[in-house]
Amino acid sequence: MPETNTQRIEIIDALRGFALAGIAICHVVENYIGAMAPPSFYEGVSVGVADKVVDAFIGIFLRGKFIALFSFLFGLSFFIQMDNGNKKGLAFGGRFLWRLILLLLIGYVHSLFYRGDILTIYALLGVFLIPFYKVNTKWVLGFALVLFLGLGRYISFYFTNGDHLFLDVPDMGDPNSPRVLDYYNTLKSGSLIDVFKTNAVEGHLDKLNFQYGVFGRGYFTFAFFLIGLYVGRIGFFKRFREDKKMTKKVLIGAGISLVVALGITAGAFANVNLETGFNNWISMIGLSGMDLANFSMTLLYLALFVILYRKAKPERFLKRFAPYGRMALTNYVLQSIIGTFILFGWGLGYLGEISNAYTFLIALALIAFQMWYSARWLHYFQYGPLEWLWRSLTFFRRYPMRRKNDQD
Repeated sequence: MPETNTQRIEIIDALRGFALAGIAICHVVENYIGAMAPPSFYEGVSVGVADKVVDAFIGIFLRGKFIALFSFLFGLSFFIQMDNGNKKGLAFGGRFLWRLILLLLIGYVHSLFYRGDILTIYALLGVFLIPFYKVNTKWVLGFALVLFLGLGRYISFYFTNGDHLFLDVPDMGDPNSPRVLDYYNTLKSGSLIDVFKTNAVEGHLDKLNFQYGVFGRGYFTFAFFLIGLYVGRIGFFKRFREDKKMTKKVLIGAGISLVVALGITAGAFANVNLETGFNNWISMIGLSGMDLANFSMTLLYLALFVILYRKAKPERFLKRFAPYGRMALTNYVLQSIIGTFILFGWGLGYLGEISNAYTFLIALALIAFQMWYSARWLHYFQYGPLEWLWRSLTFFRRYPMRRKNDQD
């Protein structure tokens, strides 16, 4: 989410672009399915050693980490906007709520193409950020911690025993179920309208279960919102070049946390049969261990990014992500439309037919293209297209799009 002030902090934009690149790789290699896929899909995309290496690389280093980094930046941007409003003597909470409603609408349109859309989830969860703006910092961190440790998941499991929250799905964990096969076949051979129909309502109910059921992705996301809010409060990115002590603490703490998390995950899943589903408390502990591992690795990436950004040569490379990050909303939506066009039946129809190694290369090419055109676009314009629309509708005024030196 772009900040409302004119004095942007470049490293935040670069970090957002870096996070978006990781998300793009995951989504393209996953073929934008956004749901469980049948065994035939995996047989088609993982045929050689290189494909399995790509799958393992994404599973270990990318999946869950870069969307968490994106969520952290959402919370940070929330603080920046609220703080800017406060400095001007304005109460920005109501405006931010309207901004979230607009994001919900943009996200819903995006979700028709891609069921795994995160914008609608951000819009819904973002409402709860508003009261946290004035909550004591210790309570903010404390609540984030209990969410990271799995409180939301445990409450959900206590009441549902792992069942779907919003749909009656007796075979929820079965990749061979008719429901899974029907959705996959719709993506592979259905028209654009067919995809829109299945994503319009059922897709959101399915996603809500993933976010607020035992997998608890929504609780994890909101916890990162709160960490972003905290980092905004302490003003770390205004002095990130000098505050090397904090970066070192985060690096060491995240490393220790990662080792503990891996131990919890391995210990828990070594004692359960995953083929029977996530229907016991030990599995819940294992899932929380995985979340803690993702949390730790996200903090490691964040600290390493900051450390590298302090150095001249790495900074020159990493700052190339800044224009990509400034247009994150436009790029996120556009990459989904391009990706689904390449893969789904309403487009070129290559779903499940391109191996992981090649979809990985396609993802890198897409990122490179978007980074290039983002830099070119922002040379002439002040905002990305969706960023401009979102900002103009937020403040009920038409902001000038072209840069002054490019206007006649």
